[in-house]
Amino acid sequence: MAREGEIVTERSGLRADCSRCFALCCVGPAFTRSSEFAIDKPAGVACPHLAVDHGCTIHDRLRPEGFAGCTAYDCFGAGQRLAQQTFGARDWRDHPEVAEPMLAALPVVRGLHELLWYLIEAARHPEAAALRAQLDDVAAEVERSASAGAAVVGDVDLQRLRIRSAPLLREVSRLVRSPYDRADHGDADLSGTDLRGTDLTGASLRGALLLGADLRAADLTRADLLGADLRGAHLEGARLRDALYLTRTQVGGALGDRRTTLPDDLERPAHWT
Repeated sequence: MAREGEIVTERSGLRADCSRCFALCCVGPAFTRSSEFAIDKPAGVACPHLAVDHGCTIHDRLRPEGFAGCTAYDCFGAGQRLAQQTFGARDWRDHPEVAEPMLAALPVVRGLHELLWYLIEAARHPEAAALRAQLDDVAAEVERSASAGAAVVGDVDLQRLRIRSAPLLREVSRLVRSPYDRADHGDADLSGTDLRGTDLTGASLRGALLLGADLRAADLTRADLLGADLRGAHLEGARLRDALYLTRTQVGGALGDRRTTLPDDLERPAHWT
């Protein structure tokens, strides 16, 4: 991640590195028995499939075992940051005194890193040139907050930073999508909708429910997907390379194939065939 005072410009550090984490995502979040998780698990309790070396004993068969939610989860690099930087490589198992604050900080730092993911992307668009200074200022504040010490990072006001970021991200989206005259599907419930082959270039699907939607061969170039729920959506052959605000969590919960195009810094999920 960036040094103190340095403006973040790359998203490479916002990528989970499980080898440098202490399996925080297998302990901190609660699981609710559903199509995403085969069991109920309270927050702060280790998953029964967690090994002593912090590996997953069913990692190679998570989806068949009913843990599709695990394959989609992405901490945006918050796990290794907390483990290696914030808490000085102290394993919560060997140092139980750090377990509670470390796990409490996970959703906060994850949220901060997710904000950085969006802000860095927004600043890259040529259409955002006039907003670049503001985007950089917010990104720098978010980075400083994520760099806060162990005693205070869990108390960072994430919501305030989201509120500060929201109008900038929305305005960049508007500028990028302005050449296209598309209907606004923001927050719409499009679950299960047949959108095969639909031209959604420049559309707003911000916050839309697309659970199980059929988006095969759809064109989502410059479509705003911030917060869209793509769990179970069919993206086979869809064009997502230039979609706005797309994350690994979104594509990890969806179904795609080798024809699906993605942004350069999003890897193809392992379960896509």
